[in-house]
Amino acid sequence: MNFDTQNKEGYTVIQVHNERLDSLIAPDLKSELVLATENGQKNIVLDISTCTYCDSSGLSALLVGNRLCENVSGQFVLCGLTPMVDKLIKLAMLDTVLTITTDEKEASKLLNKDA
Repeated sequence: MNFDTQNKEGYTVIQVHNERLDSLIAPDLKSELVLATENGQKNIVLDISTCTYCDSSGLSALLVGNRLCENVSGQFVLCGLTPMVDKLIKLAMLDTVLTITTDEKEASKLLNKDA
């Protein structure tokens, strides 16, 4: 299993358990994100702290998550960026589009502040 999904109060955490966020797991991640929003979750925290590599398919999955949450007036929060993934996200200028926190605890504070 590449992901763990936990429903918390006010949000869902999806934790990726793979070092690579690439074309092999990005479709499954997109499906997981769609499933979460279809089940009524508006706020999603995606923890990618185990990912040391991300390609364009992975970036696409992140944008899908962001769009899905926006479509239901929720918030998508990305957390746990490793240095290489952080560098890629900044290079692609996605740090201007995505909400990024250091960890789930910080994401929870951000989401509960808005509640």
